[in-house]
Amino acid sequence: MIIRSATAADLAGISVIQSAAPEASQWDPASYLDYMCLVAEKSGTVAGFLVFRCTGPGEHEILNLAVDPGTRRCGVARQLLATVLESSPGKWFLEVRAGNFGAIKLYERMGFRQVARREGYYHEPSEAGIVMKFDS
Repeated sequence: MIIRSATAADLAGISVIQSAAPEASQWDPASYLDYMCLVAEKSGTVAGFLVFRCTGPGEHEILNLAVDPGTRRCGVARQLLATVLESSPGKWFLEVRAGNFGAIKLYERMGFRQVARREGYYHEPSEAGIVMKFDS
């Protein structure tokens, strides 16, 4: 698996993954290139992506993370997370749907901890957002 910066050529693959992951944020994939966006490539195909931004000195926010359903539970999300956490030390924040138990478990295994709950944060369906934080 190769982790690399996303390019415009990756947007179609990112769009397919995002459409197949209703628990992920559903933004215009082209907007991800306005931020820092990494893709995980397996056999020449985008298997997952992670979008993040710097919010201040030593502070970052993960905006979206999704993996192709056919390659879930193969370490793609873990590798994307490990790459950004190792490359940019500091504080990391993210929000995750309260019902996305698999993602919450992954984030906790990676060292994130729950720090807040935002009722009604997500729509379609309406659901609380769990704010998680990682300190390196």
